[in-house]
Amino acid sequence: MDQFDQDNLDQQLTALFDGKVVRKDLLHRIKKGTNVPTFVLEFLLARYCASDEPEEIQAGMEAVLDTLNDNYVRPNEANAAQSRVATKGKHRFIDKVHVNYIEKDRRHWAALENFDSRRVAISEKFYRDNERLLQGGLWAEVTIGYNEIEDDDYAFFVEDLRPIQLSRFDFDRYCEGREAFSRDDWMDVILRSVGLEPTRLTKRVKFHFIARLAPLIEPNFNFIELGPRGTGKSYFYSEFSPYSTLISGGQATKATLFYNVQRRKIGLVGYWDTVAFDEVGGIKIKDPDTIQIMKDFMANGRFSRGVEVIAQASMAYVGNLDLSVEQIVNSEVYDLFQPLPKEFDLAVQDRFACYLPGWEMPKNSSEFLTGNYGFITDYLAEAFHYQFKQTNRYEEVSSRVKLGDAVEGRDEKGIKKTLCAFLKILHPNGKPSDEEFEEYVAYAVETRRRVKEQMNKRKTDDEFSRINLSYFTATGEEVIVYCPESRTAAATQEPSRRNIHAGEEGDDTPAETQTSTPMVPGVEVPTEPPSPAIEAETKPEPEEQHFTIHYGDTGYSYEALILPYLQGAKQVEIEDPYIRANHQIHNFVRFCEAVIKSPTVRKIVLTTSYDQDTDLKMLNERFEELKQSLLELDIELKILVNENMHDREIRIDNGWMIKIGRGLDFYQKPDLWFGVGAHDLSMRRCLETKVDIFRG
Repeated sequence: MDQFDQDNLDQQLTALFDGKVVRKDLLHRIKKGTNVPTFVLEFLLARYCASDEPEEIQAGMEAVLDTLNDNYVRPNEANAAQSRVATKGKHRFIDKVHVNYIEKDRRHWAALENFDSRRVAISEKFYRDNERLLQGGLWAEVTIGYNEIEDDDYAFFVEDLRPIQLSRFDFDRYCEGREAFSRDDWMDVILRSVGLEPTRLTKRVKFHFIARLAPLIEPNFNFIELGPRGTGKSYFYSEFSPYSTLISGGQATKATLFYNVQRRKIGLVGYWDTVAFDEVGGIKIKDPDTIQIMKDFMANGRFSRGVEVIAQASMAYVGNLDLSVEQIVNSEVYDLFQPLPKEFDLAVQDRFACYLPGWEMPKNSSEFLTGNYGFITDYLAEAFHYQFKQTNRYEEVSSRVKLGDAVEGRDEKGIKKTLCAFLKILHPNGKPSDEEFEEYVAYAVETRRRVKEQMNKRKTDDEFSRINLSYFTATGEEVIVYCPESRTAAATQEPSRRNIHAGEEGDDTPAETQTSTPMVPGVEVPTEPPSPAIEAETKPEPEEQHFTIHYGDTGYSYEALILPYLQGAKQVEIEDPYIRANHQIHNFVRFCEAVIKSPTVRKIVLTTSYDQDTDLKMLNERFEELKQSLLELDIELKILVNENMHDREIRIDNGWMIKIGRGLDFYQKPDLWFGVGAHDLSMRRCLETKVDIFRG
């Protein structure tokens, strides 16, 4: 290994922040081939590689690799890791630890991700001192012991747990060190700390990377970045900070994000500084209430779900643009919010403080990675976390910035929040010069204008038409700020307006001909789906039905039978004496999966019966697992027993009743469990039964 030559910035940084920095080239070498988060690897590098001497570095790298080999569990090695604990009696691991309260056991259990055990005993002191174990989990050095008492219902327990984070952070010392750097040098230090080489970036791109960090340092900051794939949009939220959590697509529920009424627990926004959504276009939101709560929270950091909840979490949304920016800005049909889910309406969009132009970011490439010193990621994350919780620069910004008349309420708030973030990141110790401050103002105004331009393209009237946002310099000159991609695009600057009075008396033009047409050749005009409100108005009322399902018929899934009759329902009650055998329990799980596709349902009640051959232990375990999974979706499952019941019926609290002669168990047992129909009930052959659906 060659001798490392420090440049001036390296020398200054290592002298002022000894023990708080690490060589990023070492991280790049060891990062390849492992899915260990960056802050975990740097925790080990700082422990073993605090030197520039080639021999010591080589020995330290070997020690890091040995530690990973001995203590880091890869997902496919879980069985070997468990065997090691059982054989040795205990072993230390590096793993992500979650703690869950299991209602049926009336106790907490730890779950280790890669060790692959969900039933590890843990003492209260660990999750009391580290609350994030209870929400989202925590990377830690954890010593797992083996329990040799056979009568106990667990094999492993947590003997010791040390979070992979700094135990103490000195903000005054951090600010004192900052004073020795110019603004530009400090910005380069920040960029090197996240693994980038600033000498290969333009000043504008440097500002973009600083803006990516804004949700990690400014509370209740709403950020969006859309752009091409492969630019590292989600990296900062998944690996840079242990105070950030990344939701990768899938379903976003109000119970998970905001508040779980059944558990009386606050969601992710109460435990994390930043909640980031990856692949935002793929988010599925089944309940309209989720969007309303999201709007309330994005507006002021509070919402109500029976209780008033206040939280500081910032929300970051990242996703991909499939069309070229040139196509979009010159099109009357498309806008730069095109990838967002349809539920993200103008009210959500108006709450974005900053739209970062992801199309200007460089693609991930080794040429942009630094080989120099930067802060240990966890140290910088602690600096950001401290300022997130303890500092407020809003009054300072408000007293210094002067914005033009076109800047309206949410514009002003968004611009000022972006300015606060830049000041916290680049000037934690004091105030920027007038020239530096005006650079931040121009950038903040541009990233808010990008939001307003897209809303103006979507709105049929002039509500958002004041897009020429401006600010005043220290000398009193007014400067109008433009977005580079759209400055000369007439379709964005002066979008055509639809006639919102189409079809009224005196207007002979058919409404469908009055929508704008694309200005870019080859861009297909999309057909807009009807809004949820229109769908709700036009959805026909389901009718009563009385029919027979014949032996061998297919096409009768629970979803097809029941879902049309769940409009507005909050509670579904099932009476079925035969939910006992394993396949009958599977049927009931499928039934619940069908029911919860109705966004209003909050409670499912099953009344069933047992006989002398029923395996009660197995049955209770299955029901408890189902209860827990439904609770995560904010749905209560209640199980009642009536040993004298014989009727089979489904009662819905909106008045509908469904009677199936055989109850839920009207499917033939598959001949092949890996054949068609084994899992998709619409393809499963049925037994003969009568079905009556009527108003109760």
